[in-house]
Amino acid sequence: MKWLALPLLLLPFCSRSQIDVLILKKNGIRVKTYTPGMEINLETIYDQWFEGTLADIRHDSVFLNGLSFHYQEIKAIELSHAKLNYRVDGTILLAAGVGVMALGAVNGLIRGDPANAWYTPTSFITAGALVALGLAVRSAASKRYLLGKKYSLEYLAVSETKK
Repeated sequence: MKWLALPLLLLPFCSRSQIDVLILKKNGIRVKTYTPGMEINLETIYDQWFEGTLADIRHDSVFLNGLSFHYQEIKAIELSHAKLNYRVDGTILLAAGVGVMALGAVNGLIRGDPANAWYTPTSFITAGALVALGLAVRSAASKRYLLGKKYSLEYLAVSETKK
């Protein structure tokens, strides 16, 4: 039994309990906290976009997709809403709005109505609402945080520092 308990007693000595984090702030208020293992989409000051999983954050460096760079080399962070597929949903709403207008024209042609009678105010309102909602949903798919005046990225070193 003693040999079985020995690895359990030595486990705290070989594990890391505290990790460094990146904190995205808006006017000093936390918006999002990034830790290793989280997905991130960022732009560097060299106008390069990187997307992937944070492998590690240590000694002021961010390790992403096998690349490392200083956290102050990050120019912008894009936060995408991955729970729903906003781009596809918005495109479907846009297509539905255009479809309402096309359906009114096809029905008017089939009935032989004059061109000014193809659409009713209800069809204009419905199509306009669907197109507007589709554009709004597509624009809500992601938000880009440009670091500078309003947004800032703070490195919080929680692990032991190098000497």
